[in-house]
Amino acid sequence: MNTTNDPYAALRYPEFRFFAANSFLITATLLIQEVILGYELYKMTHDPLALGLVGLAEALPFIAMSLFGGHLADRREKRSILQISLSIIILGSVVLYLVFQPSVVGNLSKTTQLVVIYSVFVLIGTAKGFYSPTSSSLKPFLVPRELYANSSTWSGSFWQAGAIAGPGIAGFLYVWLGLDNSLLVVIGLLLVCLVLLSFIKKKPVPVREGPQDSLWNSLREGIRFVFKTKIILYSISLDLFSVLFGGVVAMLPIFAEDILKVGAEGLGILRAAPAIGAIGTMLLLTRFPPTHNAWRNMLIAVLGFGIFTLVFAFSTHFWLSVFALFVTGAFDSVSVVIRNTVLQIFPPDHMRGRVASVNGIFVSSSNEIGAFESGVAARLLGVVPSVALGGVVTLLVVAYVYYNSKELFAVRLS
Repeated sequence: MNTTNDPYAALRYPEFRFFAANSFLITATLLIQEVILGYELYKMTHDPLALGLVGLAEALPFIAMSLFGGHLADRREKRSILQISLSIIILGSVVLYLVFQPSVVGNLSKTTQLVVIYSVFVLIGTAKGFYSPTSSSLKPFLVPRELYANSSTWSGSFWQAGAIAGPGIAGFLYVWLGLDNSLLVVIGLLLVCLVLLSFIKKKPVPVREGPQDSLWNSLREGIRFVFKTKIILYSISLDLFSVLFGGVVAMLPIFAEDILKVGAEGLGILRAAPAIGAIGTMLLLTRFPPTHNAWRNMLIAVLGFGIFTLVFAFSTHFWLSVFALFVTGAFDSVSVVIRNTVLQIFPPDHMRGRVASVNGIFVSSSNEIGAFESGVAARLLGVVPSVALGGVVTLLVVAYVYYNSKELFAVRLS
């Protein structure tokens, strides 16, 4: 059977199905928690910087621990690292639930309550610093090499499906169940993720011939590999700068509450719109992979992302805003599939964790630090000008990379 022409080939491997299901569920669950708490924090503070600080609280420990997490993923059994990291995330979610209980809130000042909430996000960011590179480095061990592109598309689709379900459900959960019960749902779903991980068998640790490097030499080796492999460096850099400056997700509670005036349910639709566009596109990409003219497609995708970020910035109509976010998600999915395929093909087995950790730092910088940047820019410039500026910066980054990476147009990933 020629599985390379089968759009469902990767899904025919049971462990990959458990991996993809876990990816969907943990993504959806953590986004439910993020949206609910983001909305609650904005109601508590009415300060856009409060939303940006959530991203910063997660990003700084993630960046600090991610390289070490990648080193550990290359040297230790991966499933156990995932289970321990997820258990810490569950513990943090339990604390978030407790801090909103009346018996606890009555004994805490508002400032203390905020400190506890941000401290939990620091704990979750630390755990994700181990979880993220380990999860990325496990994926290539679940399917044959010839199915890497197909598995990247499907894992991205499940991730995006979680990104749809999480924000889309969050607003309705908040309205129907309230904050406390919604946080209990989060804890329950994270426990299901632990069960899904248990169905993936332990994998042998890749052995590198010769003496083992010290920790710092090992980390430097991973960083050097990324910076000398141009297609990896530029692909993750495009994501870094486009989302760092062009991302709007952290500011969506402000657009929902103050500009579009659509409330919590409208916020859920806005948060889900990019992911709906992404998963629809990814399902098409299972049949029409973007990897033949990969670099051309990558640049077009990031260009489109920047253009429709500008459309969203200036829109005052709810459904036009939803459409603009939908299209940004569609373009982003193309770049995600190409980047993930690159990250599976080029690194050797014994270095996947460290390369994944460098990629994770770039992604975290773009998402979480981007959220902080958005909060600071929104406070200094106003929400609409800050988002518009991000779209312009994205277009400038695409132009710069285009003129400095023309040799990558000849690279074929399939």
